[in-house]
Amino acid sequence: MAPDANGTALYGDNNNHQHEQKLVQQRPSAMMNGSGKVANGVPPQQQHHSKQPADEDRSARQSLIILAAIFFTSLFAMLYVYAMFPQLEESEKQYLKVPFDIEDAKQLGRVLDRYKDLYNLEVMFGIILVYIFLQTFAIPGSLFLSILSGFLYSFPVALTLVCFCSALGATLCYLLSQLVGRRVVKYYFPERAHHWAKQVDRHRDDLLSYMLFLRMTPFLPNWFINLVAPVIGVPLYPFALGTFLGVAPPSFIAIQAGKTLYKMTSSSDAFSWGSIAMLAAFSVVALVPVIFKRYFKTKID
Repeated sequence: MAPDANGTALYGDNNNHQHEQKLVQQRPSAMMNGSGKVANGVPPQQQHHSKQPADEDRSARQSLIILAAIFFTSLFAMLYVYAMFPQLEESEKQYLKVPFDIEDAKQLGRVLDRYKDLYNLEVMFGIILVYIFLQTFAIPGSLFLSILSGFLYSFPVALTLVCFCSALGATLCYLLSQLVGRRVVKYYFPERAHHWAKQVDRHRDDLLSYMLFLRMTPFLPNWFINLVAPVIGVPLYPFALGTFLGVAPPSFIAIQAGKTLYKMTSSSDAFSWGSIAMLAAFSVVALVPVIFKRYFKTKID
């Protein structure tokens, strides 16, 4: 039976369709146009995700470069202030440096004690500048400057100076991290930052008390708090005020230790069981408003 025109046409279309299917099967990596199309055998979603690590790595490096530029600019400013410092004797110049242990603090204390009566503003400004610099860039050594402040100045002056420098330096570190540190923190401390973000969310309604508690206790290092706080959404106001008030109790201990600087053999001498108990008591006091707030909220509910 000879096929009619329609039958021949349908048969031919079927062959063409089968041929096209084979071509598609043989070329799974074919380039396709428009949205949601496959390119080189890789879905666009996978291509996008494969680029993310490289982009994040590049962004982190750029942020570190900007941070390094700001750091060295600040360092040169400090060197300029050092050059403008009163003329020292040759034997004293070696001790004019950031103290990183108690012996450095003793030697620096002897030098500054000689000059602070004649150059009181210059000496105080130098201590303030170095303290803020260390806090801003999360460099160790501020504890010894707190002890040194207690040695050089009266207790009210030393406590005000230390709290002011701690709060201002921490705030500058916060702002610097907000500017260039977001990618750095997420790249180098992802798990730790994520864990603390959960804790902050739990205390979102009591952030000031929470910041006071953190500053009085050693659960989180201060440099980590300064760097990560803006990244996880801690507002500047409770951060700065909590820092200013929260560093007062530990600074109180360090300043008191500075009164006996020459008798100290290490920084651990500043902390006794009595001082630790005092810090614990202040930490509990910082949490009292939170406890009462939650207690009355439970009663009302």
